[in-house]
Amino acid sequence: MLDGMTQGVTEEDAFVMVKDMVETLANRPEFSVTVHSCGNGNIETGSDDVRSLVALILRRLRTRSGLSLAEAAQRLGAKSLNAYPRYERGDSSPTLEKLSQLMAALSPGCDFVLQRGRALVRFGHIEHRDARSVHS
Repeated sequence: MLDGMTQGVTEEDAFVMVKDMVETLANRPEFSVTVHSCGNGNIETGSDDVRSLVALILRRLRTRSGLSLAEAAQRLGAKSLNAYPRYERGDSSPTLEKLSQLMAALSPGCDFVLQRGRALVRFGHIEHRDARSVHS
């Protein structure tokens, strides 16, 4: 989902690298995430800063799909071309219904869960090679 790859000698090393990658991509002061295994070689990352994590995910999904901000807004049928960019900047928080629409338009099949004020994103799979690699 976030189009990154990292390698670590251990699973713990890979999780630390994913944490650093996500926090760096968000580029927001004091933004912090947690990363843990959710079984079957999949990982989740979560944050108490839901707005920043949602903004990062929307931005990465849109760029991965090759859409401009205007094209993403049009795909969503937005009446205002300014609404979608506000979500991506983290200036505005989408409702759950709107977030569901945004995720479906940008990345059908993506797992995104809000749980007690935290955003959890299931992404990537740990591939066992010479070193553990986490693709996100």
